Amino acid sequence: MLIIKVGGGEGIYYETVCSDLARLYHQGRSCLLVHGGSHETNILSEKLGHPPRFVTTVSGYESRYTDRKTIEIFEMAYCGKINKMIVEILQSHDVPAIGLSGLDGRLLLATRKPTLTIVENGKKKVLRDDYTGKIESVNTDLIHLLDQAGYVVTVCPPAISREHQAVNVDGDRAAARIAEAVKADDLVILSNVPGLLEKIDDPTTLIKDITLTNIDQYFEYAKGRMKRKLLAAKEALLGGVTRVTLGDARIDSPITHALSGNGTVITRRDDSSRD
Repeated sequence: MLIIKVGGGEGIYYETVCSDLARLYHQGRSCLLVHGGSHETNILSEKLGHPPRFVTTVSGYESRYTDRKTIEIFEMAYCGKINKMIVEILQSHDVPAIGLSGLDGRLLLATRKPTLTIVENGKKKVLRDDYTGKIESVNTDLIHLLDQAGYVVTVCPPAISREHQAVNVDGDRAAARIAEAVKADDLVILSNVPGLLEKIDDPTTLIKDITLTNIDQYFEYAKGRMKRKLLAAKEALLGGVTRVTLGDARIDSPITHALSGNGTVITRRDDSSRD
């Protein structure tokens, strides 16, 4: 099974992603799509008078502060508008897509973090009413049931906690956990940049090849959301996925393009084993 993650940032061309996925599906490729919705969530949050708040954890990762009101807005944007829009586009390409969140069928079970420690104005601060979590398990029985019936599963956060609460989980890391759980060979993570860049505003500085053995040295180049994408790639490879590609969602045939080796290709093999 091929796992594809498409981001939710500004400038994502969902039509080209879906048409490319449709071609792969009609060629007999088993696919599962994980998607984001951050840009739409930001817009909706502003309109509803509850502006988004982003915080930086002590480990240096940017995170959306998710109180209960934000979870509700999150579900409107992710589970509602974006998920069903993608399902509609896939259906227009004769793909029997089915849209699920991590809540549905307990597809993504997560542990809610009791507190979130952030750095604000150079000082540590503890947030206690944050609804974020880390994925504990994936309901592969449900995924395989739907896949074997011919459906293309389209998944988005949030996940469900053991306390039966919706919790925000990172979409890239969710895709990594799903790829690990279904024993996927390939995970493609698409966003609104060509891949990991040495200089964030210069596409010509694309880093093309990384291996698991040297991945840690590249985190210094990962800024903002890219840092989590690189972390997700590392987790997927450690979980047994053979190859992760960070590719551009804004081009024609973005999935095929990534699978052809374009973007930042990250593999489990050692440098010494290269052809």
